[in-house]
Formats: sequence, C-alpha cells, structure tokens
Amino acid sequence: MAFLIKSAVSSQMKNLGLGGSSEEKKEDGEASDPAAAQGMTRDEYEEYQRQLVEEKMERDAKFTQKKAERATMRVHIREKYRLPQSERDENQIQMAGDDVELPEELQKMVAEDQDEEEEKHSIFGHIQNIQNMDMDTLKEKATATFTEIKQTAEEKCHLM
Repeated sequence: MAFLIKSAVSSQMKNLGLGGSSEEKKEDGEASDPAAAQGMTRDEYEEYQRQLVEEKMERDAKFTQKKAERATMRVHIREKYRLPQSERDENQIQMAGDDVELPEELQKMVAEDQDEEEEKHSIFGHIQNIQNMDMDTLKEKATATFTEIKQTAEEKCHLM
C-alpha cells in the first residue's frame, strides 16, 4: 500500500517539476540500462550488439562488392566505346579489392558483345555487309571498272 501511495505522489511531484528523491533516481538509472530495457541479460545484449555489428559489416561488404561490379561494367563499356575513363570507378574497384568479378549475366553480355565485334571484323561479317548492299550499284561499279581497265589496256596494247 505504501508503494502505491509513494508512486502516485512521486509521479505527481515529477509532473510539477519538483523532482524526486535519490531513491527514485536510482530506480530510473536501472531502467536506463539498455539490456534491461530490451528485456535481456547483459551477456545476451552484448551478443545481440555483436551480431548487429557483424551483419552491418557483411551488408557493407556486399554493397561495396556490388558497387565495384557496376564500376567494372562501366569500365568495360567505356573501353568498348572508347570513352574517357572515370577515376571514381577505378577507386571503387580498388576499395573492393582487385578480385572483382562480373556477375554471370553481365559476363554473358560482354562475351556476346565481343563475339559480335569479332564477327563484324571477320570475312563473314564483310560478306553480310555485301549482301545488304544494293546489287544494281555493285553491277554498275563492276561494269565501270571493267570498261575502264579495257580502255587502258587498248591504249597501251598495240595488238588490240
């Protein structure tokens, strides 16, 4: 009963701003302990905090890795299109460690682009370009070249 009266009076005194006794301050100090506030023992609370720090470190490492992968992809694109390199990308790659690998999907895209570039520069690529050209234009050029060679030969050759 005395406890109820004391808590009712002390809460009213706090509301008035007069403050409480040293005993009440001690009880409030115990409640401000983070472990007690969470309903855990001190050891459980320390383990929980350690796990939070480890999870944050793992998330940060994954985030840094993803940033480095994106930077590597941008470097590949800049090399492909002969664009100026970015120092920021190089710094991100170095921060993640130089063992940055592209995800499989991006590696496939880069490989496909390289295959297309090689194909364009091969003989088959040139043949495909010829197929896309206008045949009438090709015939006219061939005929013009042939008649030009024939005229030159007639001028130089006395037998014809």
